[in-house]
Amino acid sequence: MTAMNTDEAARRSYWAEQMEQGYAIVQKLIEFPVNECGERFASIPDAAAAANVEMLFSTSKIAGDLDRVYFLRESLVRDVITIGREMNERGWILKIEDGFRSLEMQRQLVRKPSVFDTVLKKTMWELGGEIPTPEMMFRRAIVLTANMPKIGAHMSGSAIDISVFNRTVGTEVWRGYSYLEMSECTPMRSPFVASEHITTRLEICAMMEKHGFIHFPFEFWHFDKDDAGMHILTGNPAPCRFGPVNWNPQTNEVTPVEDSLALLNPLPVIEREIAAALDRAKK
Repeated sequence: MTAMNTDEAARRSYWAEQMEQGYAIVQKLIEFPVNECGERFASIPDAAAAANVEMLFSTSKIAGDLDRVYFLRESLVRDVITIGREMNERGWILKIEDGFRSLEMQRQLVRKPSVFDTVLKKTMWELGGEIPTPEMMFRRAIVLTANMPKIGAHMSGSAIDISVFNRTVGTEVWRGYSYLEMSECTPMRSPFVASEHITTRLEICAMMEKHGFIHFPFEFWHFDKDDAGMHILTGNPAPCRFGPVNWNPQTNEVTPVEDSLALLNPLPVIEREIAAALDRAKK
């Protein structure tokens, strides 16, 4: 076996191993107890402006014509502003790539062609070019694009996706890849990312975790706090206080999602999306 083939095999093996570990965490998330506290939401941009903290926000659509929503639970917004201020002092600018997602936003994101096609292509690569079954595609996609309210911290208003930029020159503080990379290089400590970029990832991670935000091991850009994911990753068995909610922007009221285990995109939908993605690949 050539060195190139050996490296390819190692990458495939690592990807599959990480995805299976992620799937195991998904199973824990499904079972984890939640005592939703009903805490309301606050605007990150408004809070940053009021605190005179320099911060950036993605201008891309989450899917279709849906704008990103830069709101989180009130207490978490205060933490984000503190982190943003400390990054400014470090010579960096925190960029919020994504915040709260409604169930409909998450449903469309799972099916977003640029996202779905990437996960499908990677899964076919893992399988040596074989088209995955809907069950296999579901298993992989659910780790990277939560297809159930209970397992998606963005739907709890307790997670942000971030990038970081240099405050002086305006260039991205490079982590080896940019948001929204989905490959064997996506896990925080991937062995296929240069050591200096891992160091940068972990430096950013330390600034986030200093204020209680825990990184999702399989996505170097994702951080959450006070939800099931944080409790699981920190070994805290107590019920968490943030679960998936429906948020009313007009009244700022939150209500727990009635069926947090309902699939946003059932298997027949995943099967149709596989066929659509294969058709797109032919064009």
